[in-house]
Amino acid sequence: MARLEKENMHVKTATFIKSGTKPSHYPEGDQPEIAFAGRSNVGKSSLINVLVNRKSLVRTSSTPGRTQLINFFDVNGTFTLVDLPGYGFAKVPLAVKKEWGPMMETYLSRRPNLKGVVLIIDVRRTPGEEDLQMLSWLRAYGITPIIVITKCDKVSKNERAKQLEAISGVLGVARGELCCFSALSREGVEGVWARIEALLP
Repeated sequence: MARLEKENMHVKTATFIKSGTKPSHYPEGDQPEIAFAGRSNVGKSSLINVLVNRKSLVRTSSTPGRTQLINFFDVNGTFTLVDLPGYGFAKVPLAVKKEWGPMMETYLSRRPNLKGVVLIIDVRRTPGEEDLQMLSWLRAYGITPIIVITKCDKVSKNERAKQLEAISGVLGVARGELCCFSALSREGVEGVWARIEALLP
């Protein structure tokens, strides 16, 4: 643990600021933001909680699709972590699904202090339409993606290699751009933090 704190950001405080759905709801000020996006059952909450070393900063749920708001969290008083609504889960009402696209694009296109987006993909899944849409938006608005592959402890080394090759092909990115992560073993924590810190002023 000491090594982790020495090499990466030591999270002293992580606190909830507010939730919202449109620009008038966003926190004021120009503190840099790093957002997290992914399918509603991809392990986004677990990733965030492990990164900030908190058990329940972001609530995990056995019912995917719970987060329908954009949630803002202050980290160390130096940057804002933004938890974007999960996407792609069948049981979310159609009306909510229709709101997801405009809400996401508005945030991505109109938030000047957004420095990067952690795009989260389950190692056992092939990236879907919403994943590709998110990556397309990031490219269109010049936002740096940090692509994190979660649940890497759930597959064998051979299966992981095969899946990483498939995922990089579908996303159209180099294999080296994918950062492997496991909430269980904490694999990848240092790598994800290094990529986040590289985007912060």
